[in-house]
Amino acid sequence: MDKRLPGFARPGRTRASVPTRAVVLQGCPHTSRIANVLLRFTIIRHNHRAMTVTVRSFAKINLGLRIGAAREDGFHELLTVYQTIGLHDIIRVSVGRGGGIEIRCADLRVPRDESNTCYRIVESAMRALGVKGRAVIEIEKRLPVQGGLGGASSNAVATLLGLERAVGKTLAAGERLRIAAEVGSDLPLFLMGGTVLGVGRGEQVYPLADLPATACVVVTPEVGVSTPKAFAEWDRRVGEQGLKPLSSGGADAALKGRSSTVVQADLPEAETSPAELRPARPDQRFGPTQTWTDEGVRRSTSAKLTVAGASDRMKELGRGLSAWLSDASLGQSYSSAPSDLLARRGRAENPLLWLVRAGIENDFEQVVFPEYPRLREGKMALLRAGAKYASLSGSGSALYGLFASRETAARAVARLRKQGWSTEATMTLPRRTYWRRMIAGTAGLRPKNF
Repeated sequence: MDKRLPGFARPGRTRASVPTRAVVLQGCPHTSRIANVLLRFTIIRHNHRAMTVTVRSFAKINLGLRIGAAREDGFHELLTVYQTIGLHDIIRVSVGRGGGIEIRCADLRVPRDESNTCYRIVESAMRALGVKGRAVIEIEKRLPVQGGLGGASSNAVATLLGLERAVGKTLAAGERLRIAAEVGSDLPLFLMGGTVLGVGRGEQVYPLADLPATACVVVTPEVGVSTPKAFAEWDRRVGEQGLKPLSSGGADAALKGRSSTVVQADLPEAETSPAELRPARPDQRFGPTQTWTDEGVRRSTSAKLTVAGASDRMKELGRGLSAWLSDASLGQSYSSAPSDLLARRGRAENPLLWLVRAGIENDFEQVVFPEYPRLREGKMALLRAGAKYASLSGSGSALYGLFASRETAARAVARLRKQGWSTEATMTLPRRTYWRRMIAGTAGLRPKNF
């Protein structure tokens, strides 16, 4: 092997002599630009014909979810706060000679045809990038299927980012977001990470002030909840009550001037690592008028300026949720919205307050728990195990609890497993940590969730 470029074979070497495992590029003495980039990625080459990029595909939880009326396009108005967490699948992407898209996964519940989100996003992205070849997507499932943790959506975004690296081309931020939103409503949040406000059908995303890394316990019952069926049951139960779309109330006021804009979280060019996607200063926040660069944040010259109050409300929502979690970590448990807590802190009733309420309630529980009583039992088990807050994630079936510390979370996991619950402990992932950990350091790496 050519020592000057770890992980690459010399020209003329036979395939059998090329390592089939990724080389961990640590301690490399070279300081050239290309060497610095290679330090951040797992790259496997066979006779220079194909490159495999390994990407972690992180899960999300919903810190509450409010459902509005069905829209004319068939979707529902939603308001939710997404939060990325450390549990993840592993995605491996390679592009070689030939044509077509192949999905590989040992889990037989994962589709391998064009109904797979990874398949659809590769198809769209390769067309947009103007590249040809045979794309092979390997999905190592660790997250539950139909679990409400965004596994399929996260897989698609990880595949998109891996594909860009594999072919050495990147999409413009707007194009990347457009393709992601067309494939699925949850996809854009994974192009941002951290604590994210989602509105519309969930595809309009706004970065909030990141919640601090918080211990989280995820329970995954052996139940598959269909999101379309959950929405249908919601419509059946409340459709006759004249439910108004969320955009006609407080959400519209809080998002005035921004509700039709999708945040463009630019990834830098191919030679820059996602680990460098961070603000130049900790106090900088990102919105539709800003883009990410390896030098921090620059203001877009083409985007319209947003209403200052809307941006302030986004930050205030993040601070409100952070304050609630902070009080919870001091020993106060809340099973409903923290309106009393906020009132004690001197905050007056306003549209933001019901946004904060929306941040810690999940309407799906009203229709999913009656259908699946076992899931209600799981939520109560988390609370009895010491969770400061517990909830269904998305439409389920996964449930999660937030804990004051890793130690209390670890004790809860031990207790819940004795009771027969499939349980994992993890941490919430702030935005910077999310991007730093996304690209795996070596093939087959199985990092700790903490």
